[in-house]
Amino acid sequence: MQTIEALSHRLSSYLQPEQINLVKRAYFFAEQAHDGQMRRSGEAYITHPLAVAHILATMHLDHQSLMAAMLHDVIEDTPVAKSSLAEQFGDTVAELVDGVSKLTQMNFETQAEKQAENFQKMALAMARDIRVILVKLADRLHNMRTLGVMPAEKKRRIAKETLEIYAPIAHRLGMNDMRLEFEDRGFYAMYPLRATRLQAALKTARGNRKELVEKIQGAIEKRLDHEKILTLVVGREKHIYSIYQKMRSKKKFFKEIMDVYAFRIIVEDIDTCYRVLGSIHNLYKPVVSEFKDYIAIPKANGYQSLHTILVGMHGVPIEVQIRTKEMDEMANSGIAAHFLYKSDNDEPLGSTHLRAREWIKGLLEMQQHAGDPLEFIENVKIDLFPDEVYVFTPKGRIVELSGGATAVDFAYAVHTDIGNTCVACRINGRIAPLSQSLESGQKVSIITADNGQPNPHWLNFVSSGKARSAIRHFLKSQRHHESIALGRRMLGKALADFHINIDEISDEQQQTLIDKSGASSFERLLEEIGLGSRIAYAVARLLQTDVSTNANSRNIYSPLTIESADSMMISFARCCRPIPGDPIIGHISTGKGLVVHLDSCNNIDDQRHKPENINQVNWAQIVTGEFPVDILVEVESERGIVASLANRITEQSANIENINVDERDAHNSVIKLCIGVTNRVHLAHIMRRIKAMHAVIKVTRARN
Repeated sequence: MQTIEALSHRLSSYLQPEQINLVKRAYFFAEQAHDGQMRRSGEAYITHPLAVAHILATMHLDHQSLMAAMLHDVIEDTPVAKSSLAEQFGDTVAELVDGVSKLTQMNFETQAEKQAENFQKMALAMARDIRVILVKLADRLHNMRTLGVMPAEKKRRIAKETLEIYAPIAHRLGMNDMRLEFEDRGFYAMYPLRATRLQAALKTARGNRKELVEKIQGAIEKRLDHEKILTLVVGREKHIYSIYQKMRSKKKFFKEIMDVYAFRIIVEDIDTCYRVLGSIHNLYKPVVSEFKDYIAIPKANGYQSLHTILVGMHGVPIEVQIRTKEMDEMANSGIAAHFLYKSDNDEPLGSTHLRAREWIKGLLEMQQHAGDPLEFIENVKIDLFPDEVYVFTPKGRIVELSGGATAVDFAYAVHTDIGNTCVACRINGRIAPLSQSLESGQKVSIITADNGQPNPHWLNFVSSGKARSAIRHFLKSQRHHESIALGRRMLGKALADFHINIDEISDEQQQTLIDKSGASSFERLLEEIGLGSRIAYAVARLLQTDVSTNANSRNIYSPLTIESADSMMISFARCCRPIPGDPIIGHISTGKGLVVHLDSCNNIDDQRHKPENINQVNWAQIVTGEFPVDILVEVESERGIVASLANRITEQSANIENINVDERDAHNSVIKLCIGVTNRVHLAHIMRRIKAMHAVIKVTRARN
């Protein structure tokens, strides 16, 4: 059993006696505060904070972190307040404890919301002091080590949270040893049967592989010894959870994964890393496409190493990682290595530490844009992808992105404003689609425009939490402003029927509308009208004291004008696809705002009996944007007819959004096209050009 004396002895190797005394003081305070409290295992509660402090001591964390570890459950589980801790141990320790403490005093609708709120608070605390996350990870690690006594349901919930959030965070901070333990323990808790069977298969496989592993290792050692290179060569064991993940994601059998032999070569300095690489490439043939230099371009979490795959004896694949001792420590301890080797508190932060701060800064930016805690944590999970790509800005700066990232992710990674005004991109000097996945080593430049803005379609392909969060934030804000503008126009038309000008209504009249409608503000009332949640005419009547005199003379069909195809609160019905020049009518749809149909559309017949829902709409003199329209082309079947059709349409500066071919018989086909046009005149030109083709029998506009 771990004791405070054993901890003090361990701390004496790197802390001053007065600092050790402060840690002991925190221990005795926590012991008193938790007096009478027991863990589910039957042990005194104080054994948990003490074990957390022991974990942090192995990382050589400072005395304040260790004090926070001792006290991390005091605010949550005892009557002691944060102010009392600040009085006793100082503001820094109290802030650390507060950052690690859970939000038990708040009521949440769901467990997921509680988890998300906790993580949000932790992100804020991490921004103030990065040691918060180290204490939190150590706390979670000890909880995982003592999961055995928990009920099965709770065990699975904690394991799921660990695998989804804490293991990826440990990975993001470069703490590989902790990540592996989180994953393996989480896997055993989530899927005990799968884990046990896989462990048994792994034990058998390792026994069968032993002889070949020793042969390969011996050959590598002999070659490096011949080159007079001092190295340590070790066989690298695959961990049970990573084997399980590869089997699932790559749909491979256990045997296929175990057929790869992995080794790690540890050397004195960086120059030797590259010398070793040359030597082993002479020993076994390398797979050219599988070489990665993470020394020149470190991973996002600071990880550095050379990776190569070789074809060894009997054609077996051999994975080799080559790194220095310092890189190996950094790979295993990550951000904790900063504390492991630092000599004093004034030492400049290491690159891993700075990368961690950058990541946390990104978390806070996402938090500001997120609508609620659940959206925030969803974006964080997206951002914790272990795979990265490294691309260059036009000036040669390296930008790290998650696997599958696109030019839009790149734009938002550089700056939110660049993402928001991005209209196109160049990859390696060539114009490319914004949705194209980026690959390491590419040079990406973003083309922006002052009037550019995020497209909702981007949400279908962006891969980073930052981009997703910023796009959603912009669209919500735009939707809010557009619905207010539309609501104002609609209420203005309705008020005009009562001879009231909306621009001239007084503060008293606005207050009357707010009071009678029950809205929280006049702006909110306009937004609800724009969203279709309230009827403009019904709101307008609230200002009319004697409605009966005007009821017969009202004109609820006061027209609204449509100026653009790109409004979020005015949409065009897919059933009849109206285009500028068509006679149209609009109806209010809850949540969508104004939906515009052809005046002759059958689908709006039900709405015609509810005049309060109907809005007369007109096209403006000049309408901007492109409108989709369906046309049916009956043709004689012949080779290349679809290509010829497409050519005719693009000649008329129209985009083809969709083509569908229906073969009626061996001779005739009907081709349905959805094309983008600017107005009826544009459509007429296109249809005339199509009709002039010799194979075309008939061309018509599709109607519902």
